[in-house]
Amino acid sequence: METRSEAPAEPAAKVVKSDEEWQNLLTAEQYHILRKAGTERPNGAVYKEFKQQGEGSYHCAGCGALLFSSREKFDSGCGWPSFYDPAKVENVLTRKDVALGMIRVEVICAKCEGHLGHVFEGEGFDTPTDKRYCINGGGLKFVPAKQDPTE
Repeated sequence: METRSEAPAEPAAKVVKSDEEWQNLLTAEQYHILRKAGTERPNGAVYKEFKQQGEGSYHCAGCGALLFSSREKFDSGCGWPSFYDPAKVENVLTRKDVALGMIRVEVICAKCEGHLGHVFEGEGFDTPTDKRYCINGGGLKFVPAKQDPTE
């Protein structure tokens, strides 16, 4: 997961690029996840990094849209970053996914239509929504919260 010191610019409209433009913009892992609906390995380096991150925001690695924040993050033990709700709901869309012979709910970025992961409900987590947004960390950019210099 990429870490940035400043939040990327929020896209004002849909972000549309050719496949070649996406390949030139994204790393191979980001392209695999965001543009080809790939999945990173569970419990990998990105997940370990995610577990250590403090307060901050999570943006789409493709277009910079704000997706999640550390306020909605929780450790579900699934091996991928988990959130119980988006930070900016209008930037996160869901749609039915019937790939791999099962019915799931895919999570995508509303601005660039990048694949982020899946959302699951009713698993019994002690969260306000009883949802688990299971997100590929490789498709996110983390921006740590600014620390107040007077603290």
